[in-house]
Amino acid sequence: MEGIMSNSGEVQNVFVLLAYLVKQCWATAAQRKGRELAGMMKRRKVDILCVQETRWKGSKAHSIGAGFKLFYYGVDSKRNGVGVVLKEEFVRNVLEVKRVSDRVMSLKLEIEGVMLNVVSGYAPQIGCELEEKERFWSELDEVMESIPTGERVVIGADFNGHVGEGNTGDEEVMGKFGVKERKLEGQMVVDFAKKMDMAVVNNYFQKREEHRVTYKSGGRSTQVDYILCIRGSERD
Repeated sequence: MEGIMSNSGEVQNVFVLLAYLVKQCWATAAQRKGRELAGMMKRRKVDILCVQETRWKGSKAHSIGAGFKLFYYGVDSKRNGVGVVLKEEFVRNVLEVKRVSDRVMSLKLEIEGVMLNVVSGYAPQIGCELEEKERFWSELDEVMESIPTGERVVIGADFNGHVGEGNTGDEEVMGKFGVKERKLEGQMVVDFAKKMDMAVVNNYFQKREEHRVTYKSGGRSTQVDYILCIRGSERD
């Protein structure tokens, strides 16, 4: 994994952004789970992590151990919730925290003159009402439209949809190394990427299926976590 900054302190063109679905991470044994997450980030040398379904009520920031701090937002301890975890050394670089809803939030950082916007999102599940899904995409649009041109943007989200395997007709926004067939929710991700001139980063890299899927159950593989960035920087 690549880090945001090298040992020499130079800003890299690649950003470690792992959209990591943390199911019930803080629903029980919050401190222990937080430490486990921080330990995982330290082992894998992840500097920035987007988390979803945190189920932690409130709009605060807490240290979770191992030199990491969680910025989060949630309105119900039983559902939803999003957050962004930062390595402590980058906390002083945070210029703005925008908590839009318990499904969308963003952080703006300045690192050696480079403006980086990190967006964490959690899309409604397939069975949710269309109105709720449209509200999520509207909130994501709102965040994107508020970001000045020229600033870097990375979205790490659980989109609850498959963009699918292959990329015929969508080569400009995604690679071909996905999982399963595309459904309506996955098409919404692709449409959003096209509208915002972004790319679905995950699918550009050929990896074993177990390294691509979000989770696997009963022999069925699911990939719903994706990283999106402005086109042209997906291979940086």
